[in-house]
Amino acid sequence: MKLLTFIGIALLAGVISGLAYGTMNLLVVEPFIDQAIEIEIQNQINEGDQVDMQEITQYRIWQKGGQLVAGAILGISFASLYAIVYGYSRKSLPGSSDARKSLFLASIVWLTIFMIPFIKYPGNPPVVGDPETIYYREALYIAFIAVSGLGALGFAFLYRKLSSIRAKKFIIPALYAAYITAFYFAMPSNPDAITIPMELVTNFRIMTVITAAIFWAVLGITFGILWDKFKLHVGLRKTME
Repeated sequence: MKLLTFIGIALLAGVISGLAYGTMNLLVVEPFIDQAIEIEIQNQINEGDQVDMQEITQYRIWQKGGQLVAGAILGISFASLYAIVYGYSRKSLPGSSDARKSLFLASIVWLTIFMIPFIKYPGNPPVVGDPETIYYREALYIAFIAVSGLGALGFAFLYRKLSSIRAKKFIIPALYAAYITAFYFAMPSNPDAITIPMELVTNFRIMTVITAAIFWAVLGITFGILWDKFKLHVGLRKTME
């Protein structure tokens, strides 16, 4: 029964955080995407290209309409992995309650698999960039996420092994910082130039960071509260800790 409850709260926390993420995207990110698309359309018109406005409008309606569903699916996917990580790492996390422990872990995950890769390869509106380099750019971004996330996981295991070293709270973060800095400078930069107003791109990036932070905060707090409510650590201690 505890295992079913564990799965249930992971799914519920994922849906709640995903819906929050989808809603925030609709409210604060999509307007900047609309502006970028308008600029791209105007550029195509100025170059004499034919633009099917009806097709673009219908596509954007469909795209915006699926934000909540896409957010919920994304939330469930991340929450499923997050729940497993939390179950195994709970005893090592700081905090007097599961809500605080979970929020701390969610902050670490947000930092390592979103914020640090975002600093190296900041997001742009969809119309920015050469379509011919899209797979290359995606490969670079995914590779940096893997480098950062797997590196953080490896150093987390090392942290648990060094139980007798008091300075590990400073040593491990310093080692991770050196590790990720080396990869930051070793990996190539984004090859595409930005061809729309930088103010628009900057605002888009700020809102993207905010919505991602909200997603992980909601996931961490919701999951922690549900974990504490159902006392999952009692029933799952032998299998996960």
